Amino acid sequence: MRILVLILISSIISVSCNEQAAKNQIRKSSTPIGERIFYEIFVHAYYDSDGDGIGDLNGVTAKLDYLQGLGVSGIWLLPVHPSPTYHKYDVIDYYGIHPDYGTMEDMKTLLDEAHKRNIMVIIDMVVNHSSSEHIYFQEASKGENNPFRDYYVWSSDTLIQRQEPHHWHSNNGDREKYYGFFWKGMPDFNFDNPAVREEIKKIGKFWITEVGVDGFRLDAVKYIYPDSLVQKNVEWWQEYRAFLEDSDDDFFLVAEIWDESTSIGPFLDRGIHAAFNFELSFAIEELLIKRRDPGLGRMLGEIHERYQEASDSFYDAIFLKNHDQNRIMSLLTDPRQAKLAASILFTLPGIPFIYYGEEIAMLGLKPDEYIREPMVWDLPGQDSGQTNWIEPRHSTPGKVTPVKQQMENNTSLLFHYKKMISIRNEHKILSTGSIRSLNHIPDSFCAYELYNADNKILVIHNLVDKTANLDSELLKSRGRVLYLSGTYSEETRDLQLDPFGTLIQYVD
Repeated sequence: MRILVLILISSIISVSCNEQAAKNQIRKSSTPIGERIFYEIFVHAYYDSDGDGIGDLNGVTAKLDYLQGLGVSGIWLLPVHPSPTYHKYDVIDYYGIHPDYGTMEDMKTLLDEAHKRNIMVIIDMVVNHSSSEHIYFQEASKGENNPFRDYYVWSSDTLIQRQEPHHWHSNNGDREKYYGFFWKGMPDFNFDNPAVREEIKKIGKFWITEVGVDGFRLDAVKYIYPDSLVQKNVEWWQEYRAFLEDSDDDFFLVAEIWDESTSIGPFLDRGIHAAFNFELSFAIEELLIKRRDPGLGRMLGEIHERYQEASDSFYDAIFLKNHDQNRIMSLLTDPRQAKLAASILFTLPGIPFIYYGEEIAMLGLKPDEYIREPMVWDLPGQDSGQTNWIEPRHSTPGKVTPVKQQMENNTSLLFHYKKMISIRNEHKILSTGSIRSLNHIPDSFCAYELYNADNKILVIHNLVDKTANLDSELLKSRGRVLYLSGTYSEETRDLQLDPFGTLIQYVD
């Protein structure tokens, strides 16, 4: 009997290992990370599968065919852990799923279905701080002798507290205050405590090796230590990545470092794989608003040179806007610029991240709740999965054409997104090539070349609301046109670009 039980257990373990190996093979044999396009999802607002008005993991699973049809090959889920707030950036349990979003089984189903469609799934990992309702902080608050006290940062030094008065918080009459950079409900972990470091690494390993996620978007990466101790900060993320690589080398770490490229560079040295390019986001915004090119191609090339100095292996996470910023379409005055914004994003090297709803021109202005409004799927009352967690101020059906209607219109923004993504997916140089600006081009155009050892591609965007003519000399020795919103004569090399139009063309 004992032998039979052991054989049965061995068989179960073997099947489990084979299943995990198969899942890993899907990840390893598919599209390289540098050629992927990601889609950022606030689960709360995306799609509701159970009728409570709040989006959930099964709702995301239900929309995987939509995302695959859009052409994306990765999704980033904002925090899914139990939390007392709607945004969930203050975590109570790092090993769980918020009940509003479903169960761990729902998460594993989402992962399985996404991987079948060659879609990676990364989740927000918020480890700079926990919720003040986390059991560790609840214990730490009981007194200076509690074993969890040193999991957080405490001080009774009034001089230190006066230097950052908004970041030190009282604890029910405790003689010491605790440090919470973002808010009193988000106490910062003490990363000088080895037990904290080991716990954070254990959490990461759990999600990658046991649950099966493909990596993390790391929140507040630069705040683990203060700016004066930036090297300790860098070394922590190197330690974290090295630990995860001992268990599984097939994962992706993309970081929020809201800073300039000179500050981001050191984190790319054996630490994070990629950082969001906020400099580029603001430059694209300026270009669209002022309708003048500030030297986008040159700027991005210089950023990549700085990254190259720090690491010979890095990715650039490029995006228009995210969940912390006013939506791009609420900043623009002409709706036609939504297509131009997409044309720019998908013709720049890097890994593009689309904020949910950008593909249908969703609107949104701060406060934060109103840049995270419900995804607009259909006209009111026509889709039971429409979330209603908040009454939208900006992205209402009267202002934003829903997904269903845009899918039926080949001139819609959604159709344009599909077209641009399809071109990018087919021509890998758009993702992985180097970039340089073209000289002697009026700044009412944004023009650059993407190049590698084998090919060159010319990209020209018309930034103004008038039809524009380009000098035929620029178009000599040009080859196959991949995309053109305008008219072009092969014989005369005369090019006219539509208002806010784009040309994408190989160079012979």
